[in-house]
This record gives sequence, structure tokens and C-alpha cells, in this order.
Amino acid sequence: VQLQASGGGSVQPGGSLRLSCAASGRLISIKSMGWYRQAPGNQRELVAGVSSDGSTEYTDSVKGRFTVSRDNAKNMVYLQMDSLKPEDAGVYFCNLRVAIFGQPYNYWGRGTLVTVSS
Repeated sequence: VQLQASGGGSVQPGGSLRLSCAASGRLISIKSMGWYRQAPGNQRELVAGVSSDGSTEYTDSVKGRFTVSRDNAKNMVYLQMDSLKPEDAGVYFCNLRVAIFGQPYNYWGRGTLVTVSS
């Protein structure tokens, strides 16, 4: 399984970015796809995810500003980020969670950098 993320970049506060992630390979038993973020000195944290049943979850700090979506036919997951704040900056990692013999297993993309500054 490979995850290829794109769409990172540098924007001013209040700007928007759209991240995309394409999954390829043997994609079975997918539980969810989503995005994590890691800022310097911080642990990797969940930003937003969408489960196989279409339900979504967001970390509190991005609710109302970010939208996660998924295209099952194309094995893509997207993150629309609006009203970006400096604290949204970091490396964003695409995540694919599957079930292997009933146990969760995570695949990770290489990360794409998001910078928010004036």
C-alpha cells in the first residue's frame, strides 16, 4: 500500500489550501482515511478522518474550518482547509487504517508541509 499526498504549501492567515491523498496497492478492509498533523516539538495528532461508513471526525481546533472528504471509487481522501491560522502549520500526513485479522493497522504517507504566516 502506498499513499501519495499533495497540496501543501505556504499561505497567509485566513487563506485556504486543499490537500489530496491517493492510495494505491492492495486496498482491503479499509476502516478509515484521514489526515494527521505534526508541528515541530509536538506529537502527531489527528486532524480529520472519514470512516468507511462515511462518518467524519475532526479535532476541535479545526471544526467549522476544515472539511475532510473521500472518493471511494478513486481511493482518494481530501482535506479542504479554510480560514487557516498559524497554529495549523505543520507536516500533514495522510493516514489509511485497515483491519488485518481484526486488528487495526496504519499506513502513512510521506507528509506534506503546510506553512501559515504573514
